[in-house]
Amino acid sequence: MELPVYCMKTINQSVLRSFFIVAVCFGSFVQSVSAQQVPIIGLDELENRLNNGADTSYIVNFWATWCGPCVKELPFFENLHVKSEGTDRKVLLVTLDFVAQLESKVIPFLKEKQITSEVLLMDEDKPNKWIPRVSEDWSGALPATLFVNTQKKTRHFHEGSFEEGDLEKLLLKLGL
Repeated sequence: MELPVYCMKTINQSVLRSFFIVAVCFGSFVQSVSAQQVPIIGLDELENRLNNGADTSYIVNFWATWCGPCVKELPFFENLHVKSEGTDRKVLLVTLDFVAQLESKVIPFLKEKQITSEVLLMDEDKPNKWIPRVSEDWSGALPATLFVNTQKKTRHFHEGSFEEGDLEKLLLKLGL
């Protein structure tokens, strides 16, 4: 039995419409899984989060896409993030890139490097005022890392980059 031409046209349109809907839904799903969301925050917001973390140990790495040593050590923080899933340890990567470069530089960089850690973009001017609030020991150089656990009363600052394995050794030493 052969279907009339007008039936075939209706069936083909229906199939195409269904295919289009599935493609759009799948594309949206893939985009939501792979697109990194990067909230823009100020230091007050970051401090509030660190201070209200109960027994969470925060490893806060300050970095930028243009900083060679920062980029070199990012895989160490990413590995720590993966190992820490489901624990009371949280890795926060705080980029100091310009807000205007978020869409054009930061997000493509994160996608290229396959960064899945939580990334925040610090939007603060007057670094001479906010950098000492992070640590009096911080000269402002990158990379820099802050280790915080309010319940354990731990706050440790490290200026400079880590070599492979050094991050884990420091976490053991700090009891985090």
